[in-house]
Amino acid sequence: MIANHDDTTAHPVELEPDTPLSDDEFERGLGAMLARRARAAAGLSQQNFAEQFGIPAESLRDWEQGRKAPDTAAKSYLRVIARMPEAVAKVLHDAA
Repeated sequence: MIANHDDTTAHPVELEPDTPLSDDEFERGLGAMLARRARAAAGLSQQNFAEQFGIPAESLRDWEQGRKAPDTAAKSYLRVIARMPEAVAKVLHDAA
């Protein structure tokens, strides 16, 4: 017996490798890279990184997975953390 195949089933669209990214896709990818780089520099789990640097864990996960892009201030903060994770952590701890 042959099952009927419904041709209306949505199939993922494969993009050509050279298809340019939309601005939104680019921003989300950049945010993902910045978040991962900062967390790697700090050597922390997502939860510990979020707690140490005052970032909502859900936002960090969304950024790292490219679901959302961090805003301009968050991107700057991630860049500073990536360059000086210990110094940022110390300043935040001393300020508390």
